Amino acid sequence: METGKISDVCFLSKMQWELKGFWPWVPVKGTSMEIGNELMGVTDWIPATVPGGVHVDLFQAGLIDNPYRDLASTHCEWVENRWWVYRTVFTAPALAGEAYELICKGLDYEALVYWNGILLGEHHGMYEPAVFNVTDGFRPEVTVELLIVLKHAPDEMGQIGKTSETFTQKSRFNYKWDFSTRLVNVGIWDDIVLVARQRYAIEELSVTTNTEGELGLVRVDAVVKAYGEGLGLVMTTAELTAPDGKIVASKQNWIKPGESFSHTFVVESPDLWYPNGYGEQPLYNMKIELEQNGTVYDSRQLRTGIRKLAYDLNENSPVDALPYTFVVNGRKIYIKGANLTPLDHMYGNVDKARYDWIVQMAKEGNLNLLRIWGGGIIEKSFLYELCDEMGILIWQEFIQSSSGIDNEPSKKPTFLELLSRNAVYALRERRNHVCLTVWSGGNELMSAPNVPSNYEDSNLAMLRKLVAEYDPGRLFLPTSASGPVQYITEERGVSHDVHGHWKYMNNPDHYRIYGGADHLFHSEFGVDGLSGLKSIRKFLNPRYQRPVSMKDCIVWRHHGEWWDTYDRDLELFGKLDTLESFVDCSQWIQAEGLRYILEANRRRKFENSGSIIWQLNEPWPNVSCTNLIDYYNEPKMAYYWVSETFRMRRASLDYSALHAEVGEKQEFPVYVSTDGESADCTVIADVLDSRGQLIHQQTFSGRSQADQSLFLGMLNVQVPQTVDGLFYVRLSIGINAEIVQQQTDPYIFSTAGKHVYASSLKLSDGKLEAEPANTWQLSCSETLERSFTVRNTGSEALLHVYPTECTDLYWMKADHAYFTLFPGEERHIKVHCKRKTDELFTESSGLSEHREPEIEFSYFHAAARQQEQLNKAGKYL
Repeated sequence: METGKISDVCFLSKMQWELKGFWPWVPVKGTSMEIGNELMGVTDWIPATVPGGVHVDLFQAGLIDNPYRDLASTHCEWVENRWWVYRTVFTAPALAGEAYELICKGLDYEALVYWNGILLGEHHGMYEPAVFNVTDGFRPEVTVELLIVLKHAPDEMGQIGKTSETFTQKSRFNYKWDFSTRLVNVGIWDDIVLVARQRYAIEELSVTTNTEGELGLVRVDAVVKAYGEGLGLVMTTAELTAPDGKIVASKQNWIKPGESFSHTFVVESPDLWYPNGYGEQPLYNMKIELEQNGTVYDSRQLRTGIRKLAYDLNENSPVDALPYTFVVNGRKIYIKGANLTPLDHMYGNVDKARYDWIVQMAKEGNLNLLRIWGGGIIEKSFLYELCDEMGILIWQEFIQSSSGIDNEPSKKPTFLELLSRNAVYALRERRNHVCLTVWSGGNELMSAPNVPSNYEDSNLAMLRKLVAEYDPGRLFLPTSASGPVQYITEERGVSHDVHGHWKYMNNPDHYRIYGGADHLFHSEFGVDGLSGLKSIRKFLNPRYQRPVSMKDCIVWRHHGEWWDTYDRDLELFGKLDTLESFVDCSQWIQAEGLRYILEANRRRKFENSGSIIWQLNEPWPNVSCTNLIDYYNEPKMAYYWVSETFRMRRASLDYSALHAEVGEKQEFPVYVSTDGESADCTVIADVLDSRGQLIHQQTFSGRSQADQSLFLGMLNVQVPQTVDGLFYVRLSIGINAEIVQQQTDPYIFSTAGKHVYASSLKLSDGKLEAEPANTWQLSCSETLERSFTVRNTGSEALLHVYPTECTDLYWMKADHAYFTLFPGEERHIKVHCKRKTDELFTESSGLSEHREPEIEFSYFHAAARQQEQLNKAGKYL
């Protein structure tokens, strides 16, 4: 993470900006050729936000409705087809330097830049900055008018099209994807800065770390660039500081301007950096200075972690497979990951607080990797900084993706030149982050149907060569999935890294498909489920807030067409009378489906080296999607069950269906998976009914090996006849003879042949009581924390107990949620809340800034039952 300066910088993005829309080319012409009148534009000048996007400014000016509500985004598609002029007028700051540069980051997408009416140049692309030398036009204390004219968005493809015809490096998810709509961002999505270059500057900075035996190695490489008259030798100083602030060492040498320099530090007994769940993330500080005759001309600082990164073949891997096992400091890391989409359609308006919260959620959800997907964006620098700090590995893809009709990487010469420039910039800017672990050529690139492209593809061969040149210590994968087949299959022996499926594959097929899979790595898959009620009510008009299939409602279809779970959930539960019930049922099956996939993969550790869920988040509000956290940062049931499944030690049950016949003898394999040291493990399996009566108990013991999964034995159950046809298997795990964890997400089975979970909707004799154990406390991470005791004082199980934050002023996460309480049981829950930043396209709540969070607890079908009672009375909750 860079913390120093590059000469003197003035952030023009902090100035006051305004914005005006025009028909194409009008800003260049200005007046009518025929009658001489000013061509006034399609809007007046309105206040603008930089960084930001045009849509947000138009909404705040009252010129468009909230595009995230109902079908309103379809009424905003004109925005992408206009030209937009950004303007700021400022007094040039008193910066002293040899040369002056205007650096425009995040111009999205094609721009003309004017300085006091003079065209500085044109720019294409949203990642590589536009850099203009303004030395001749710069005068301190003189008024400057800066105009940035953004042309209409290019006619790029969305999810459906031909990858071979791709011609831009614009983020394609904006053009319509299964988890987004067509809402093409136009704007300035990163900073605009004015830089006074001193006589010498540090360029092409690279910091790499490694270990050798008990020693840590930190190497810094850079080039000294001269501005103006570069005379004599320049002293380079590199200073390494330990995480505790003590200086490790300092090195100096003299070089000529234009030459490169290198320093290597040897650190005795270094504090090593590990991924989340495997150790700490200590960061060392590297400071580099250029000095001549007592004057410091440039200074750069960044933080990095010391670690050794390697890649191994999986256990029992085919000899032609790629190395999918990541090794950090000699230790194999089982990947527990999720795919990260852009946080918003309006990615320029995403502030650091939203990034901080999503990375914190990943960390506390026991994830250790985020895949930054090739159909999205190369993220802002502070995402990578946060991942450095929190131990989240990064799988970074270049901006290429499948298109369905064909998926072959584009070979267009202009595209390859643009891709190359953007790749070099990304490599130089991101390689100094210790979290960065692997590069990929893009998403689902294929040379033929179901055949991923490989290194022989000329597009990917070019990228591989660039990675070898600019970041040689990291693995480059040609694409994700990387073959030899693209999609998960029941055919054995052909799956290395695969994608799919993205749906619950029905009972019992889901369990056969994933339970019998033999892929080496699973870099994308998911299960869909509805968003929470609190979120749905924000973006759907009340008349659409009812259970319905996407086939029968175009508004629902607009917010998640691919992710219709209505028929699936109707088959499993028998009826979906209220939206509340639909949400509860849909989220349950999403959580159930994902849990089984993750446990099945992890049981084969390290024959399978990891799972990357599609997806952690979503960039716009969907009624239903495959995400764990919805657009409004509300975690779904699946988030919490994934978090439980990804714990360092986890006992798991294998099964082939959700249903069984009464009296049938069932054998359930029991496993324990470990991401830590070997230990004597005890697993207690309790078979219970909905009243909490113990039907059967069995104890398993074994010694788990470090970082391995262990088969403990078979749970032998004669399927019981219960009052409601439901029975539960709950596992508790003990280490070295001490029970340390009673797992809170029991496996729920049914003896019903049809509508296997229908009787769960009839559970009504549980009684939930919750009371706070303390007042709100401010934690060291600047979140508010409060503990609660939650108990069931009724006579039936309470399924999926969860908290909700009611003021809507805070993001909220609990350390446990969607757990089951049997009669007489209680749990102690800690809730964490952080004040929200403003939601885009949402009016202020008007509530007091100093209002504390308000937490309510509920459980499966509770809100639906309450709504059913109100419906009978002709009321709506």
